[in-house]
Formats: sequence, structure tokens, C-alpha cells
Amino acid sequence: MANESTGTGNGVRFITVDDDQGGQRIDNFLRTALKGAPKSLIYRVLRKGEVRVNKKRTKPDYKLQPGDLIRVPPVRLPEKGDAPVVGEQLLEHLERAVLYEDDALMIINKPSGLAVHGGSGVNLGLIEALRQLRPQQRFLELVHRLDRDTSGCIMIAKKRSMLRYLHEVLRERRVHKIYHALVQGRWNSRDKRIDVPLLRGELKSGERIVKVDQAGKASQTDFKVLRRFGNLATMVEARPKTGRTHQIRVHTLFTGHPIIGDTKYGIDEVNQEFRGYGFRRLMLHAAALELKLADGTALKVEAPMDADIERALEKLLNNADQTQD
Repeated sequence: MANESTGTGNGVRFITVDDDQGGQRIDNFLRTALKGAPKSLIYRVLRKGEVRVNKKRTKPDYKLQPGDLIRVPPVRLPEKGDAPVVGEQLLEHLERAVLYEDDALMIINKPSGLAVHGGSGVNLGLIEALRQLRPQQRFLELVHRLDRDTSGCIMIAKKRSMLRYLHEVLRERRVHKIYHALVQGRWNSRDKRIDVPLLRGELKSGERIVKVDQAGKASQTDFKVLRRFGNLATMVEARPKTGRTHQIRVHTLFTGHPIIGDTKYGIDEVNQEFRGYGFRRLMLHAAALELKLADGTALKVEAPMDADIERALEKLLNNADQTQD
């Protein structure tokens, strides 16, 4: 654990980097040390030399070494009131949603509709809620992300060393992510690989949008049919081989089978029709994760879908059977 001491009564803190924090960039370290500080403020105090490492100015990309002494200045944060308090109902839900936990890693079945972190008009995200769920935990950081409306498996590192390890295996594509998606219509091919480049852009409103474009980055997803609901819909398994923004959502759209409930890439009339069955959210679910831990232990974690979705699927199946009779 890092050693921390206070300066000469002016709010300055001095923090000694421990072994677990070694290798972390100074700007990322400050995001934890100065909780609630916007990135612009962090880069400003770095640029002005108010942050020192071993009594010297430092750049944002400097990687900390064990034993480094960091001078952290006092900062005046924007007045936004206290951090939002997480309701008991959400805390209880998240406690039940823990799929795996050890001293270095937690895997959560994230509910649809909960952003992974606060910001951009969102006061509260998964990571803020988990820090209130585990107030004694000194370190909790997202390993990767899921779209706000996507549910399912997401990894949270409880140690800096685990975060570094998981980022490494993610870069090397040694973490296998398995998604389930309910898509519009009858997906005919039992197995299919979609291999088309994706280009990310922004609308005038600032909203992110992704499209198939030869100027984009290579992206591949392997699909397999899991269950058909007549000609109404198909449940497919998706295994992304790359990690582009909105990759599965755009790849299913490219095949002519957008995901049910997708308000960005889907069809409004179809989404409205499926609301009648009980599908009131994006039907994309991170169903499982497969990886090897640092000690070589194979880990597979599966996330069940919510009970209300299972009921909606049964209702859809019954309707599909009737339409075929």
C-alpha cells in the first residue's frame, strides 16, 4: 500500500509509489488520487509543474516506478455537490450480480441501462456504485467497457497488478468474449464470419456513430445461430475477434438483421413491435468470459439473462409457433 503524508499545512500531499502501482501513468494515477477532478484540471496541474515526481516536473505519460515520491497539490474541484448516493436497491442488485470474486478480480453481471462510469450527463455509473458497495476496497478500476444498454459480464480489477495483466491479455486477444444477441428476422447461415472495416464518426449533435466503410479499421465477428423464433427473430452467439466501438451492433445491421431494441442502428417500428413481447431494452448480452488467470488457472464465467427477458423469449417463441401453424 502506498505511503502518504501531508505537507506543511497547505493541503499538499506526498505519496510514495508502492510495487503494485509501478508502471501506471502519472495522469491515470492522479485520476484516482484526485477523485472527481476532470481530465482538463489534471493536465493543467501537470503542465504548470504543480505535480512533481522526485522533486521534478513530469509529463502526463510518465510511468511511475516503485519508490517514486509524488507531490500532489491541493485542487479546487468544480462545485457539483456531493457524490450521488447509491440506492439500497441498486446495491443489493449488484451484490447479487457478482459472478466471480477473488482478492484481485471481480466479475459483475452488469444490468442494462447502467453506464460503466459517470460523466457526459450521467451522474452515477457501475464503478462509482461498486466503490460504495465495497468502501473498504482501496483500488477498484474498470478493466474494459460495455455500452450502457448492454448487459452481462464485465471485469473490475481490485489490484493494479491484475489491471495490468488483464490489459495485456486483452491486447493479445487471449480473453474470449461471448455475446448473445436477439436479432430481427431469420438468420439463415448456421455459422458466419463478418469481416468488414468499421469507421467511427460523430453526428452534428456529438453522438457517436459507426458505419461500414473501407476507410475504417479491420473488424471481425464470428456468429452462430443459437435459437430461432420462426421468421420473427433469431438468437445468435457473437464472438468478436476485434474490439471496435459498436462492433456487434453494426455487424448485425450489415447482415440485414439489426439487434432488437437498438435505438441507434435498429428499426423503430420493429423495436416498437417487440416491446409488445416485453423487450424494452437493447437485446445484446455479454453472456460469458473465458480467460486464463496469471497463475495459469482457466476461468470461465457465465452471466444469466434477467428473468423478465427469459419470460419475453418464451412469449416470442409461443407466438412464432402459432404463426407457423
